[in-house]
Amino acid sequence: MTTLRRKLIDELDLRGFAPQSKLSYVSAVRGLADYYHQAPDQLSDEQIKVYLLFLIRERQYARATINVIISGLRFFFQHVLARSIHEIVISLPRMRTQTIRPQVYGVAEIERLLGAPRLNPKHRALLMTTYAAGLRVSEVCRLRAEDILSERLQIRIVQGKGRKDRYTVLSARLLAELRDYWRKYRPQQWLFPSSHDPTRPLTTRSAERVFKRTVVLAGLPDRGGIHALRHSFATHLLEAGVALPVLQRLMGHGSLSSTAVYLHVSRERLCAVRSPLDLVDLPRIQNTI
Repeated sequence: MTTLRRKLIDELDLRGFAPQSKLSYVSAVRGLADYYHQAPDQLSDEQIKVYLLFLIRERQYARATINVIISGLRFFFQHVLARSIHEIVISLPRMRTQTIRPQVYGVAEIERLLGAPRLNPKHRALLMTTYAAGLRVSEVCRLRAEDILSERLQIRIVQGKGRKDRYTVLSARLLAELRDYWRKYRPQQWLFPSSHDPTRPLTTRSAERVFKRTVVLAGLPDRGGIHALRHSFATHLLEAGVALPVLQRLMGHGSLSSTAVYLHVSRERLCAVRSPLDLVDLPRIQNTI
């Protein structure tokens, strides 16, 4: 490990960055160094711009990915190399990202998904828990049996996104499903352990594969991977009349604006509903005036 990389990891640890964020920031700096085959502290602002344009034009990276890389490089130059923050802001502007509405499944589609043929009990319990509690895939994979608070009908999320603990709803129907699942599989440390190593949780990649296979079995479109179940949870609760601040807490959003995006999805679904009057065959009244 190079001295610069060690210093970068130290600075990230001192600020309590999550493991995935640390990996992304280290990868951003390593990518820059690999592109020029040169230590990043020897590169100019113009060289950094050329590299970013290469990623945008040639590699066609998504805007969100570019912004993560920019954040990593900014952090490196400011906190490891101690270069002027004004210089970094000017040389590494963030890209404007597109507003993308979350895609959701209807209630009837959720029924088809969870009732898909040849869906084994473990995978059914995994997908049902993700939808019923509105969990991120990383959160459902790291659930433990003690996080299922049956008496309070709550699920405890330990160190979710942003390293925050929170509670979300535990459906009585889900609780019955989880009890059946536990009696059949007897998981020990993790509620959904890896099939290769029961001492480790199921990986998020494996959970995504489970979802994609089930979508095919159910004959449904893939609306953005397993995260669409979380989107569906939020949208269905809003349509059922749950207040936005309550939904914010259940979802673990730091800002109400993050939750408000589901209002737009809910309204789009509302606009697609036809009034029953449109189904009535009535003759038009002739205007006699």
